[in-house]
Amino acid sequence: MAAGPDQASTVSNHRRRRFDVRVVPHRRRSALRLRDWRMRTKLATVLVIPSVAFLVLAGVQTQSLVSRANTLSDFAAQVGIGPEIADLVHWLQQERDRTAGELSALRAASSEEESAQVVEVLRPYRDGVDQAAQALHRAAEPVGKGDSSWAETYSVAHQAYQQILYMRNVMTTVVLSDDTILGNYHRAVDALLTLLARPSPGTERPELSDAVLRYVQFARAKDLSSRVRAELYAAARNGGYQDNDRAQLNDLRSRQLTALGAFRVAASNAQVARYDQMSQLDPFVQAGRLEERALTQNPTALTLLADDDWWTFSEVRHDLLRDFEAGILADSATQADRASAAQLRETLLMVGVIITVLLVAVLISVLIGRSMARSIRLLRSQALRIAQIELPDALARLRSVSGGVPQIEVSPAVVRSLDEIGELAEAFVAVHRSAVGVAVEQANMRRNVNAMFVNLARRSQVLVERQLELLDDLEREESDPDQLENLFKLDHLAARMRRNDESLLVLAGTESTRRWNRPVGLNAVLLAASAEIEQYQRVRHEAVADLHLVGHAVGEVVHLLAELLENATAFSRPDTIVQVMARAEGAGATVEIADQGLGMSPTALAEANAVLAEPPAADVATVERMGLFVVSHLAARHGIEVRLHGGTGGLVARIRLPGALLAAPPPPGLDPVPSPRALPVPRSQAPVTAAQPVELPVAGRRPTTVPRQAHPVPVRAEDVLAPAAAPASTGSGWWSREGPSSPATAGSPAPPSVPVTGGTNDRGLPMRVPMAQLRSVTQPVQPGQQQVARHDPDPEAVGGMLSKLYSGVRRAEAEETTEIPVPPPGTWSEGGPK
Repeated sequence: MAAGPDQASTVSNHRRRRFDVRVVPHRRRSALRLRDWRMRTKLATVLVIPSVAFLVLAGVQTQSLVSRANTLSDFAAQVGIGPEIADLVHWLQQERDRTAGELSALRAASSEEESAQVVEVLRPYRDGVDQAAQALHRAAEPVGKGDSSWAETYSVAHQAYQQILYMRNVMTTVVLSDDTILGNYHRAVDALLTLLARPSPGTERPELSDAVLRYVQFARAKDLSSRVRAELYAAARNGGYQDNDRAQLNDLRSRQLTALGAFRVAASNAQVARYDQMSQLDPFVQAGRLEERALTQNPTALTLLADDDWWTFSEVRHDLLRDFEAGILADSATQADRASAAQLRETLLMVGVIITVLLVAVLISVLIGRSMARSIRLLRSQALRIAQIELPDALARLRSVSGGVPQIEVSPAVVRSLDEIGELAEAFVAVHRSAVGVAVEQANMRRNVNAMFVNLARRSQVLVERQLELLDDLEREESDPDQLENLFKLDHLAARMRRNDESLLVLAGTESTRRWNRPVGLNAVLLAASAEIEQYQRVRHEAVADLHLVGHAVGEVVHLLAELLENATAFSRPDTIVQVMARAEGAGATVEIADQGLGMSPTALAEANAVLAEPPAADVATVERMGLFVVSHLAARHGIEVRLHGGTGGLVARIRLPGALLAAPPPPGLDPVPSPRALPVPRSQAPVTAAQPVELPVAGRRPTTVPRQAHPVPVRAEDVLAPAAAPASTGSGWWSREGPSSPATAGSPAPPSVPVTGGTNDRGLPMRVPMAQLRSVTQPVQPGQQQVARHDPDPEAVGGMLSKLYSGVRRAEAEETTEIPVPPPGTWSEGGPK
């Protein structure tokens, strides 16, 4: 089953616009309901949630690494400022120790000149302190911005230094005790040593903590050695010791040894070896011997040292300790810088790995998600195209098929993958193929049913035509008014049966066989439609415009109008009339049929107009409302717009005839001569005398006075539309019920040189008009043409036939048959084997 490759190009814009619109869900979508999310949202959620979780974990890990890197970076910066701190501590120790020895001279000075000389001795040490303090301040400013706690500790040390500056200014004018002066120096040195011990790498790097501990312990041991020097130098300059000097020196000596022991424990082997090597130098050994002699030579009292010798040897030892301290600080700073750089590389490497893994995961997820989304989008597009374009178009083609069933092509699945989505696409194609197969089977069934309808309708038409011919003969020979009226009723019933047969042809999708090859006046078309119904006497033509219809559509327009007139007369009171008006409107014409009947409810009126606007398919409900179905299909076939409107006392059917159905009037030579079967003149136009009141004819009630012609015959549509210039025709025309009484005269005219066509179809080929080439249609009877003699039947023979007909009818009515005998299986009946 396949439909041509150009099927997609024939899709109407209306269907394309409808396809572009999203499918309207059967209920309102909720963003809080998971199953209502769009597939793209679900895929994005599946992608985003793990990515966010990974980012959170990676962010925590990265934050930890960055925090470590920042800590080590701050640690390296704080350790890196250690040389400046140690330099300031060294110069403060030098100033303190010298000041402790010069205080006695400062107090003994009797004039300002002597005091100035003492101050000049301290000037180099004070200048060294100031220069070291300025260098530390410059180096500490950027470090303090990164660590507030370190900045706070530095602020304490700076305040202690400011206190020393204040003490220098008042030392010569204000009498201060030795403990006050030396205590300020002690506090400043302790604050700087606390600042030196401030760097902390955290608990995860104990080797760096040991590096800090090494130089801090050595700096404290060095400071304790400096304080011992200050005490011994002050005693040497003062000429003796005070009462508590011995205990204080012993305490300082023990603390110094403890600090050196802690340093040896924390220091590396190389550092211990360097210290031992330094301690063996001659100045270092001489200073140590002098210190030992002063503290341990006399068990009961301390020994005084020569101030110049002691200061010289102790100053050299102090410088050696300063150099060794600078080496320890340099080792710690190098180790801190290496650790910070390694941590920074590790952090950057980890961040790079995280970003790379995330990008790779996101890329793979996006590729998989796009593949799934693309497959789902293609599947959705194909499903919508099948549901809204291909399947409706295929059903429409199969529904409107009149000949053979066309081959419908089912497009293959657009998703060719072997996963579940591909299997679902194949399932959609299988469903589509099954639906098309069922539709083809139904189309074949409808085609067969339509063929049966057409066959039955054609057979019924033949029988009705023969019945009408027989009624023509009987009516022509009947002179009894009562019998003639009954024959008239039979004639109208037979005409209605013929219209029912034509309705069956419309139901089967076949066009009517009644066609004209010339335009017909709209007034004649309306009269012919009135002649098709039973209660034609109630129809009144109020105003009809002088318009003409094309010949090929006259028969079906008559059928359409007859159905509407039948509906108007059937659903209105018998004592009312049905008004018919026709007027030109723009390029077309409008016909209005108004009755005074029961009317319709708004709902029923809307349903009827919907059926008229879009013809439904033939089904069981079609038989119940055959007239509405026939009108809708005939209107759609010719582009006629039919609408029902509620009137004041009934319904108004408005028929809008397009301009394509209107034609120019035919030449005067082709106008038909009024037929003796034509409808009588409406009452508004017939002359009526006052002495003879005219009674309105009503269906179902016999009028008291029946107007008759010389040869009364019933009125039919063909009698109004077909030309009748003479009592008899020389040929067998469409609507002649008399039949040829003798062979046609010799010398029949040749067919016209230009065939009569009904326009062109969608392929540009001419459409044949059935029976348009017949002589009775193309060559109307001329006044001078010789007529064929007619032999009227014998009245007695006709009477005998009627007597036999009536006797057979009476016998059939007298029989009381309650059961229909059914032949047993396997036997033959009239229709063939059962």
